[in-house]
Amino acid sequence: ELAWDGIALDVTEAALAQQALRHSEERYRTLFSSIDEGFSVIDLIFDAEGRTVDYRFLEVNPAFEKHTGLRDAAGKTIRELIPDLDPHWFETYGRVARTGEAVRFINQARALGERWFDVYAIKLGEHVAILFTDITGRVRAEAERERMVEQLRDADRKKDDFLALLAHELRNPLAPIRTGLQVMRLAGGNVDVAARAQAMMDRQLSHMVRLIDDLMDVSRISRNKLELRRERVQLADVIGSAVETARPQIEAAGHDLQVALPAGCIFLDADHTRLAQVFSNLLTNSAKYTGPGGHIYLAAERRGDDVVITVRDDGIGIPAGSLAAIFDMFSQVDRSIERSAGGLGVGLALVKGLVEMHGGSVTAASEGEGRGSTFTVRLPVHVERVSAGVPDELPDAPQGPTRRVLVVDDNRDGAEAMALMLEMLGHEVHTAHDGLEAIEAADRFRPQVILMDVGMPRLNGLDATRQIREQPWGRDMTIIALTGWGQDADRERSREAGCDSHLVKPVNLQDLEQALAAPVPSP
Repeated sequence: ELAWDGIALDVTEAALAQQALRHSEERYRTLFSSIDEGFSVIDLIFDAEGRTVDYRFLEVNPAFEKHTGLRDAAGKTIRELIPDLDPHWFETYGRVARTGEAVRFINQARALGERWFDVYAIKLGEHVAILFTDITGRVRAEAERERMVEQLRDADRKKDDFLALLAHELRNPLAPIRTGLQVMRLAGGNVDVAARAQAMMDRQLSHMVRLIDDLMDVSRISRNKLELRRERVQLADVIGSAVETARPQIEAAGHDLQVALPAGCIFLDADHTRLAQVFSNLLTNSAKYTGPGGHIYLAAERRGDDVVITVRDDGIGIPAGSLAAIFDMFSQVDRSIERSAGGLGVGLALVKGLVEMHGGSVTAASEGEGRGSTFTVRLPVHVERVSAGVPDELPDAPQGPTRRVLVVDDNRDGAEAMALMLEMLGHEVHTAHDGLEAIEAADRFRPQVILMDVGMPRLNGLDATRQIREQPWGRDMTIIALTGWGQDADRERSREAGCDSHLVKPVNLQDLEQALAAPVPSP
C-alpha cells in the first residue's frame, strides 16, 4: 500500500498579480464612472475600401448620456443612434485607428441639437477611446461676448463719427457768425450792410439752436422724459406749420413742393408743435438729399380710423442695405454730400420717436440709389367731431415796465451782451461773474430780477440763490435761472434752490421779456 504526502505549489506571485489586476480594474471602473467628461470605447466598422462607415459603442460611462443626450448607447452603432451624423466624425476616428496618432479637436454635432464638443481620441488596442466634453455653453458665451465686443466697437466708431460730425456741423454756422461780426465792424455807418450781416447771423444761430434742440429731444425720448402737450388739432394746421418751417430750405435749393390734403377737416389728438416738427424734419430731409431743382410731394389721405401722410422726393434715394437702419440714431445715407443745411443724423430718429409717442408709425421706402425716397406716417384720427373755431391770436410778448436787473454769468461776453440788450429795452442793469459776486451785488444793488447762471466758479448759481433767499432783502426777489442745462432734472434742481423760473440758453427775446414782465414786489 502506497501513501501520498501531496504536492505543494507556491502561487503567491500569481495570486498577487491577479489581485493587482483586480485592483487596477476596480480603479479603472471607479475612474471610468466618476469622471465628469464623457468617455467611450468604440469599435470601428470599415467598408471594403477601408473607409469608416460606422462604429459601435463597446463601453460608455455615466457622463456619456449627460454630454450627448444619447441613452443606452452601449452595444449600439452610431448609425442606429444618429443616422445623419456628419462625416467628419467617421473620418477623424478612422484616421486615429489607422495611424495610431491621437487627436484633439473641437467640432459641432448639428444632429445633436447644435451641440459643440471638445474631443480627445486615442487608439486603445484595436479600438479607439474617446474623452469628450459638451462645451456648447462656453461656445455660445464666447460668441455672445464677441457679439457684444463688436457692438461696443461699432458704438465706439459711431461715437467717434458723431463727434467729428458734431464739430463739423457746429463750425458751419459758427464760421458765418464770426464773419458777420467782422463785416459789421467794417460796415461802419452802412446800415444796409450791417442789417444783412445781422440777418445772416440770426439764421445761423437759429440753425445751431435747432441742432442742439434735436439732440436734446432725442435724448429725452430715449429716456422717456419727453412729455407731449396733447390737444385737439387740425392736420392742415400741423402741415401748414411744417411747410412754413421747411420752406426756406426748400426754396433755397430751388425745389418744387406740392402739397395735397383731403377735403374737410381731419382732427388729431396731438402735440401741435411736436407733430409739426415731424413733418418739417421729413421735408427738410427730402430737401437735403434732393439735387437742386428737385421735386417734393406731401400728400395725406384718410384710411379708416387713420390718416396716412406721405413725403416723397426724387432725390438720391436710399440703398437697400441702409433702409433697415435709416431711423437709427446718427444714421445718414451719405455723409460725403456737403449740404448747406448739414445735419447730425438725428432727424429721422426724432421723427420715429415722436410719431410712436403719438400712437402712430413711420416707414421708409426707396427703389434704390438715385430713385428718390418715400416716408409714410400713419396716425390715428381723433374721433371727436366738433366745429372748429377760429383760434385766438397769440398776443405779442408784453413789453413790461422798467426793472432793476442783475445779470450773473461767468462768461463775461455773455453777461455784457445780455446787459447791453436789457439796457436797450430800458432796464437798469448790473453784472456779476460768479456766485460770491452775485450775493454782494444783490445786497448792494437790490435788484428786482436776477438772471442767474448755474455753472460758475467759486460758488455756483444754485448755491448763490440759496444764500440770497436766506437774507431778508432777498426773499422777494425774482430769480430766473438762465443756463445751458435744460433737462427736467435741471429745472427741478433750480426750483428747489429757490429760482422762480428756468430759461435755457440761448434765450428767445420773447421768452425773456415775458419773464421780466411777470409781477415783482415793489421796492
